[in-house]
Amino acid sequence: MAHDDTLIGAGFSHPVFQSQGAFRALLAALSEPGLACDLGDAVAPPAGLEPATAVALLTLADYETPVWLPAALRDGPAGAWLRFHCGATLVEYPARAAFAVIDGAVAEPKLTAFNAGDDQFPDRSTTVLVQCAGLAGGDAVTLAGPGIPGQRSIAPTGLRPGFWTEVEDNAALYPLGVDLLLVHGAQVLGLPRSTQIVEAR
Repeated sequence: MAHDDTLIGAGFSHPVFQSQGAFRALLAALSEPGLACDLGDAVAPPAGLEPATAVALLTLADYETPVWLPAALRDGPAGAWLRFHCGATLVEYPARAAFAVIDGAVAEPKLTAFNAGDDQFPDRSTTVLVQCAGLAGGDAVTLAGPGIPGQRSIAPTGLRPGFWTEVEDNAALYPLGVDLLLVHGAQVLGLPRSTQIVEAR
């Protein structure tokens, strides 16, 4: 391991103000599904995390919220960075996570591997951050549901075959199900469990 790999990068320089701004942007993304929100460049993320992923986790994760990362990230600089800045426990099993990060192009884990909540505590489901190649330029997907006037189209790229079928199946579980945040660069696009896939090409 190179010396630079052992160094843990900085977190927020102004934690209160930066986390408040990021939290508002994340709420906006989930309350208006399909509209990308910018989380800014408040931190230089560790290898393997998009800037928006790093900002979201700094804002949302703490010692009470277990995080799941792919093994290569969990055991590398990204895992060390999250442990240091968030105090979060990194779990091995997806179903135990409050927050998770996946590569949208990789076949596993499926969305069904994460905690969908239960009848008593639907809010205790996993929020999954899906890192993708882009939030535009792909095949169009039409969304409908709360927060969407009529319908809204999105066209993210870098998602595995069958991903939108997984999203449809997740929405069918409502009020259970996972909430999704598609991330690329500094931007995030919310897909809460209440969002319906009207058409996917």
